[in-house]
Amino acid sequence: MIKIYNTESISVDDILSRDIKKSGVEDIVAGIIANVKENGDKALREYSLKFDKAELESLEVSDAEIEEAFDAVDEKFIGILKKARDNIYNFHKHQLRNNFVINEGDGVILGQKVIPIEKVGIYVPGGTAPLPSTVLMTAVPAMIAGVSEIVMTTPPNSEGKVNPVILAAAKIAGVTRIFKVGGAQAIAALAYSTESVPAVDKIVGPGNAFVAEAKKQVFGKVAIDMIAGPSDILVVADGTNDARVIAADMLSQAEHDKLATAVLVTDSEELAKNVSDEIERQLSVLPREEIARASIDNNGKIIIAPDIGAAIEIANKIAPEHLEICVDNPFDYLNQVKNAGSVFLGKNCPEPLGDYFAGPNHTLPTNGTARFSSPLSVDDFVKKTAFTYYTADALNKVCDDIAYFAEQEKLSAHARSVTARKNDQ
Repeated sequence: MIKIYNTESISVDDILSRDIKKSGVEDIVAGIIANVKENGDKALREYSLKFDKAELESLEVSDAEIEEAFDAVDEKFIGILKKARDNIYNFHKHQLRNNFVINEGDGVILGQKVIPIEKVGIYVPGGTAPLPSTVLMTAVPAMIAGVSEIVMTTPPNSEGKVNPVILAAAKIAGVTRIFKVGGAQAIAALAYSTESVPAVDKIVGPGNAFVAEAKKQVFGKVAIDMIAGPSDILVVADGTNDARVIAADMLSQAEHDKLATAVLVTDSEELAKNVSDEIERQLSVLPREEIARASIDNNGKIIIAPDIGAAIEIANKIAPEHLEICVDNPFDYLNQVKNAGSVFLGKNCPEPLGDYFAGPNHTLPTNGTARFSSPLSVDDFVKKTAFTYYTADALNKVCDDIAYFAEQEKLSAHARSVTARKNDQ
């Protein structure tokens, strides 16, 4: 049963604490990466047989398989996927950055070019549920950025097939190539390449502890988006809310993972008690009860705060992945929010709206990292290159200053590089 606290009886550090046991994960992942680097496709097939119970001839999903999967998904869901894609596109297109040039006519031209990353790898988990939303949320921003090759990896089922809704979403989102590879071995393949899987420049997408550890270990060889941990939600709600709705919102994250965290911060003792009771009632009829109950019992918390302003301050200290502000005047509090992955404003904006449909990205910083990081965006799929141009006269004007600066750092060759070009007039 979920625990209820007041702000004086629990510290912020305790609110998102989880008993995460990753004994041996680092060594196991290191071994998988080394095996894939050495043995390529052979290692991938062996891991597929071991972990997915699938014997694969071809690792790449064929065009025929994609078309077959697309035809197998009901038309209603295809329509919904396209609506979601359009919403995601319409939001993320505003994140595009422009090149700029500074030319003040003094012989100096400065500027910045925004260049798409050429090859990006998208990891889409198989796990306990298919996640076509992850396909859309990763591929659409990459496509907007102008990435020329979007390579997706996802684990197959025991028959060697990828879930049809995953393939349908990939087609709708503009994924270039798809491979039936999951786990740490997929990350290794994307980082180092095999006979079938090309190496990419950046890897994005969520995964389990092994995937997260693999991303950590290949970082430097390739870029990554973030090291994502278990999902979390923090709901700020006043006493005017329906306990049934708040409980449903909390369980929407609890059903993700036994390590997920759902927290309610409220100024109402009555709502706190009613939500606790309602969570128990809804858990009993939830198809994923075992997962959600473990999350609620081990990590779920209800915190009673003096007022909603204090609740927002608690949220800022926790820096949740998802923050719901369930009050009638949510915009009054928006500017007070400093640390949150994504904010859902008002009583009619449940977090799953953002998971699937609204448009903002659902790949968000977890474990309090919203203090310093941001949701996945178009920015994650571009790089910036600066450029500088000086005429001889322009360089001559600043030559002595630069040389003097270099000498203060004891770098005389730097100084000489500039003074060698000096034009004595």
